[in-house]
Amino acid sequence: MFKQILTITLLSVATATVAADLPKRKSGLWEITSASSARANTGKGAMAMTMCVDQNSDADWMQGGRQMSQTKCSKQEHKVERDRVTFISVCELGKTTATTQGVASGDFSKEYKVETNSTYDPPIGAMKEASNTITAKWLGPCKAGQRAGDVIMPNGTTMNMNDMMKNMKK
Repeated sequence: MFKQILTITLLSVATATVAADLPKRKSGLWEITSASSARANTGKGAMAMTMCVDQNSDADWMQGGRQMSQTKCSKQEHKVERDRVTFISVCELGKTTATTQGVASGDFSKEYKVETNSTYDPPIGAMKEASNTITAKWLGPCKAGQRAGDVIMPNGTTMNMNDMMKNMKK
């Protein structure tokens, strides 16, 4: 269930950022923290990870988000006000329709925050709604040996988003 919620959140964020053409994140190492009501309901707190980002990978991820939102979302609206974007999306996730409203704010060169509230019809499991807050801050250059797309999970596991996207396209 957490994976589905994360997918919806990322899809909503991608929809907002692609549609609004927000500034790209600064290349380097980012600390990204995600706190969701679904995760809190399981007794778990916020989840923090680090991610090595570069401009080319960010552009590829945005393109992937654009393609996903075009096939999965029937509604995508946004409003840009300086360093703040409000958005609403209606997207299909399997047999569930997820309606998400959110706000993305920050300068994206050193920090940003995305807050979303989603409703699910029909519910995902017993969950009819969820909220999620993603905060990110730039830590500096990627560490030696890291490559763009490397995500280091809280348990120390490293996965590469670029590799995962390539595998999804196969």
